[in-house]
Amino acid sequence: MLFGMLDPHNKSIGAPDLIVKVAFYDVASSTTTPVATVPATFLWTIPDQTGVYELTTTFGEPGDWIAEFISSKGGLTERTQVQFQVAASSTTPALGAKAPDTKTPTLADVGGDVKQLSTDTTPDPAFYQVSVHDALAQHKPFVLVFATPAFCTSRVCGPTLDAIKAIAKTEPTVTFINVEPYKMSFADGHLQPILDAQQYLQATDVTNAWGLPTEPWIFVVDRNGLVQGSWSTVVSAAELTKAIDAVK
Repeated sequence: MLFGMLDPHNKSIGAPDLIVKVAFYDVASSTTTPVATVPATFLWTIPDQTGVYELTTTFGEPGDWIAEFISSKGGLTERTQVQFQVAASSTTPALGAKAPDTKTPTLADVGGDVKQLSTDTTPDPAFYQVSVHDALAQHKPFVLVFATPAFCTSRVCGPTLDAIKAIAKTEPTVTFINVEPYKMSFADGHLQPILDAQQYLQATDVTNAWGLPTEPWIFVVDRNGLVQGSWSTVVSAAELTKAIDAVK
């Protein structure tokens, strides 16, 4: 789970010195006794500017749940509750599931012009050498990043992609693939989104095949084509490196 902390003016107050834990209640069982209380770890999404908290927990049953966010700083504690629903299954591939066999665009498709594949201002050509289809066929472990630095609705695609590019330099035996999640056209030397009739961004067939509800999104896939890691928005370098080490 990823979440942010905001003040009454909707400004981010998340920071390494704001200690946060979350108590989870299964509404069907009890709204007074939590199933679990889990400490959250702070992560910068834009270094030294904006951050979110992450935690991992298990929801035993689908249905209505309550999360009670408990934040502490300087001897003061505040509590906020949010009710939400847990679905029986995810729209994205579950851990251990087969990765969707999708033909993602590569440099070979565009005459080697990386500007036709990415809105990244400093793209790494290595991220556009191999398609997901070929990586699966060749039994290559890979990291797949859905990120659009120029048109990101969450505003963290660029920083997330930059962090993964830095990790890629230390992982020569693993294939890294970046995909623009929205339909684009190339004109005047750069990519522009193809909007629908309501002027909204449109997901590509590849994005839909992976069932993405948001962006950016990161997956780690092993040699057998099974998803072994899945993160929305941001992932710590330590967590991603651990997942990569497990599939090399």
